[in-house]
Amino acid sequence: MRKSRIFLLVILLLCISAGVYGAVKMQAEPKNEQADFAVVNELHQLITKESVYDVDSEKLVEGALRGMANAINDPYSTYYSEQEAALHKQTLASERIGIGLELSEVNGKFIVIAPIKASPAEKAGIRPLDELVQINEVRLEGKTMGEVRKLMSGKEGESVELVLYRPELEQHVKLAVKRERLKNETVHAEVIEVEKTKIGYVIVTMFAEKTAEEWKTALDKLMEQKVEGLIIDVRDNPGGYLHSVAQMMSMFEQKETIFAHMQNHDGVTEPLKTKVMEQFEPHAKWLRNIPVTILQNEGSASASEVFAGALQDWKRAVLVGVTSFGKGTVQQTWDLQNGGELKLSTNKWLTPSKRWIHEVGIEPDIEVTQHPLYRVETKILKGRYEVGEYSEEIAYSQRILSELGYTISRTDGFYDMDTAQEVASFRRKHDLAEGRYMDEVFFNELTKQLQTFKQSKVNDMQLQMAISFVLHQLE
Repeated sequence: MRKSRIFLLVILLLCISAGVYGAVKMQAEPKNEQADFAVVNELHQLITKESVYDVDSEKLVEGALRGMANAINDPYSTYYSEQEAALHKQTLASERIGIGLELSEVNGKFIVIAPIKASPAEKAGIRPLDELVQINEVRLEGKTMGEVRKLMSGKEGESVELVLYRPELEQHVKLAVKRERLKNETVHAEVIEVEKTKIGYVIVTMFAEKTAEEWKTALDKLMEQKVEGLIIDVRDNPGGYLHSVAQMMSMFEQKETIFAHMQNHDGVTEPLKTKVMEQFEPHAKWLRNIPVTILQNEGSASASEVFAGALQDWKRAVLVGVTSFGKGTVQQTWDLQNGGELKLSTNKWLTPSKRWIHEVGIEPDIEVTQHPLYRVETKILKGRYEVGEYSEEIAYSQRILSELGYTISRTDGFYDMDTAQEVASFRRKHDLAEGRYMDEVFFNELTKQLQTFKQSKVNDMQLQMAISFVLHQLE
């Protein structure tokens, strides 16, 4: 009976702390709530007393807590056990071991929001909207987000094998991704000089604890170098802390200006405004007088959408790329008495013009689809193949050769004479042994050429459009 009381107390505390039941409602409907929790307590007693299986009370409590969070049917509201909470808190830490993958849970499926920029996950070719279905031969059906995080965690330098379903290809992709030490240096800035014009190019990979500080440092350096335009890249930025966005927006506007609205479960809307801070006035003055362009894609989510949406509504920046992910809710986190953690969607956020972009995304002002090779994952290919054979390795190679400009008539994996001739041409061009066959030497060079293509800013069609737009504005 004592365990039953503890069980009921934990559930009551959870609901109170999460705001599921307000104080007013508790007074208005005390009998209903007591009846609801009485049946929960009754179920707990029956299981512990009558079940043929040994189930300790702690596991039942964990199951009840997780079940309540899941019952909300919100992919961003999650209960974490004590161990899972520790893994979750590492996400925005200054340094951690991992592959750099941001996930959401949708109807029991684990969907990639975005890989972190320059992370092992991005280098391996994992893309937004990929569905993670298997980790190290463990299927993920019925798993919790915490269990998935635990499966992905491990020692630095070790590989984790992932199977993902890629909707655009309607097929599964198997990848081996090596864990690395990930430093959350979230802002990277450089100067791109085109036609004797200096343009600042700033990549914001996520909105972590120190992102606003890094952003200010980047702006200081670009101002010193007298750049004439600014491109801000939030592609594959999965979001992060809203307070970091607030500080960055205050460097754009030194008036109390609305950059977003928060709407709670009662529909009450509260404006979020920039803060007047004397040290940001030079940045605001500079940013008012240069053209600003934002790069976004389908992996730009949450806080990065708050950032882009505000600048779009303010007409202070032009958005280039494709429609963003579409995450229009804000989560708050509570530490629970059992060492666990509840992350709960407590607000909708709206742009300054009160657009709610949830599951819709923010449309770009200038739509530019990225080159197809940017969506090709890097694979480790083995074996030897010649004319008349058929394999996935051949299909993969045909697709890359075709996009690199070779004359390939088919990409279905059948090794025909056209493929053989272009393979021979590729081998000659890159000083490989003569022949019309694919082997591991060929595959290694093909991978190298794929990576070189992706790393070249010239091939980045969205970036090139942003540069062209800035130059046009400066004419």
